[in-house]
Amino acid sequence: MKTGRWVVLGVGVIVLGYLAFWPVPVDPEAWDPPEAPPLEGVYAPNAYLAGIERIDLPSGYGPEDVAVDSLGRIYAGLADGRLVRMPRDASTVETFAETGGRPLGLDFDAGGNLLVADAKRGLIAYAPDGARIILSTEAGGVPFGFTDDVDVAPDGKVYFSDASYKFSMEDYVLDLVENRPNGRLLEYDPATGATRILLDDLYFANGIAVSPDGAFVLVNETARYRVRRYWLAGPKAGTSDFFAENLPGFPDGISSDGAGTFWVALVSPRNPVVDALGPWPSLRKVLVRLPEFLQPAPKRFAFVLGLDAEGRVVHNLQDPAAERLATISSVERYGEMLYFGSLEEPALGRIEAPK
Repeated sequence: MKTGRWVVLGVGVIVLGYLAFWPVPVDPEAWDPPEAPPLEGVYAPNAYLAGIERIDLPSGYGPEDVAVDSLGRIYAGLADGRLVRMPRDASTVETFAETGGRPLGLDFDAGGNLLVADAKRGLIAYAPDGARIILSTEAGGVPFGFTDDVDVAPDGKVYFSDASYKFSMEDYVLDLVENRPNGRLLEYDPATGATRILLDDLYFANGIAVSPDGAFVLVNETARYRVRRYWLAGPKAGTSDFFAENLPGFPDGISSDGAGTFWVALVSPRNPVVDALGPWPSLRKVLVRLPEFLQPAPKRFAFVLGLDAEGRVVHNLQDPAAERLATISSVERYGEMLYFGSLEEPALGRIEAPK
């Protein structure tokens, strides 16, 4: 019996030593997260998203973003690199193109070209016939590590995010654990072919949305539960501020409906363990060393917010049970419908937009 205890103790010492000293490729930054807002008031739970029409895919998964063209056809990018297209009634699914990477954010320009933020390939444009042009793969001499989302401004300029120039999509958890400003907001000018850095101090730069008048562009900082605004025009041009802060979940995609509402997908509610570890970089290193099944994971919860032009919550759409769709990563309005992408589901979804 005593021998058994010594064996257990010895194994424990070895495990602790491994967790404490085995090198990991992260250098976490200490930060003190604001107390998570309670799910009440403007964030009160409801079951609006329980009415989502689920559009199952015959193969593949992870339609992280959704875009709808002028004919009402639905496009999505899947984890296997395919860009798929389906008619308005979603009766069939065809492969429109294959990026050879991981397509994430999607948007159409005025010429009907599909702009794709591909995590591995950079910023890509696909003509209506499927012809491909790689537009940008680096900025300031630094290659994109994780091209994430894209939106086209009224003047034709393209705004997109590099979630992390340090970590790839496969290692996105490491970037969230490190919680340093490895993300960038970028601008591509089709007239010159030039890419410039607007902001390079973002904490996991994610969703992108340009205001209808082109006055500013929004970028989600997933790791800090907030939305940053960068002014493109007016007296504040070239400066940034915060459009929304201390959100109740991890903001992923964001889009403008063109009529004053910005739709934000919260891919998962806040995690108390993750917040508690914020001030403790050494403990976050230990977290990385744990087996994946012991690490915090996104909660299955459907959560979407509508923000007005001042960043105030005007719509709160939820389904805590997430019976129809979970890990909602993007929201796009087309006509009277909201379309939803998902980071993990083998399906996308849609529902009538709230009045």
